Amino acid sequence: MKGKTPEQSKTILTDMVLPGETNPLNNLFGGELLARMDRAASIAARRHSRRIVVTASVNHVAFNRAVPLGSVVTVEAKVSRAFRTSMEVYIDVWIEDRESGERTQANEAIYTFVAVDETGRPIAVPEVIPETNLEKERFDAALRRKQLSLLLAGKIKPNQATELKALFE
Repeated sequence: MKGKTPEQSKTILTDMVLPGETNPLNNLFGGELLARMDRAASIAARRHSRRIVVTASVNHVAFNRAVPLGSVVTVEAKVSRAFRTSMEVYIDVWIEDRESGERTQANEAIYTFVAVDETGRPIAVPEVIPETNLEKERFDAALRRKQLSLLLAGKIKPNQATELKALFE
């Protein structure tokens, strides 16, 4: 199976925030943004694996900035690392100023997807070949996040979390 770059999975969804999608403060509902991120991330994971994919976990979400009514919001997703059957997808959310057109990063998230066959059984995925410095940083950090998740779930012992251990040595 030939590896792929994060750029090959890149997915960009752009939309406007409408009144029915906002809270009483006229900002985009967090749940609406989560759904948009999930859609973009699932497309990125499918592009990488060329398989059916299912959301395995929402590992991290940072709502750093409100997304006001009428904003143009862009969700960008790329597979940051692939493991045997799972893929970590990093998502950046941008808002565009209505007058200047300047883009500001508003939020970010990390989701995990698993590729499955037609019966729902996990199936192997291609490796990720990072190219840019940011892609390399996210690729390296993905292993630490995976080890932390496995450690907290009791699926590995502390001495097996070699990447985490290296942070403290």
